[in-house]
Amino acid sequence: MTLPAHHRRGRLSERPFPGLGWDRPVAAEFDDLFDRMNQFLEAAGGVTPTVGAWAPMADLRETDDAYVVEAELPGVKRENIDLEVTHRQLSITGEYKEREREGALRRSTRRTGSFEYHAMLPADVRAEDITATLTEGVLTVTVPKAQKAKPRHIEIT
Repeated sequence: MTLPAHHRRGRLSERPFPGLGWDRPVAAEFDDLFDRMNQFLEAAGGVTPTVGAWAPMADLRETDDAYVVEAELPGVKRENIDLEVTHRQLSITGEYKEREREGALRRSTRRTGSFEYHAMLPADVRAEDITATLTEGVLTVTVPKAQKAKPRHIEIT
């Protein structure tokens, strides 16, 4: 037995779904969701995602003396990377420029264009002593920890 076909006009993202409690098109619901997520990110850490920017693969680890960020930026030139620390946020931004090629590019899976990476740092760091090196496509940023106050014995007289 075949069931009758029921055709609706318009694309799926343009249709309302009243049975699910959505009286607006799905695209409008997603727009609202993205707006609320951006507001949440801004409130949480002051990070506003840049449209079209991608985030490099990175590790953030803690040692006894410092916090170390290792970000993979193969092919990115040193002069195309910007590193900033504001308040407690470490920001790595820049651009990977696509190189000129001869012939027709048939397939590409490399990311190009603007990139950004943000990390919130603890309050106990020495921002003035941060160092960064770029070696073999890996940017290593070392953020030294502030010297903790050592306990001192006080003699009572």
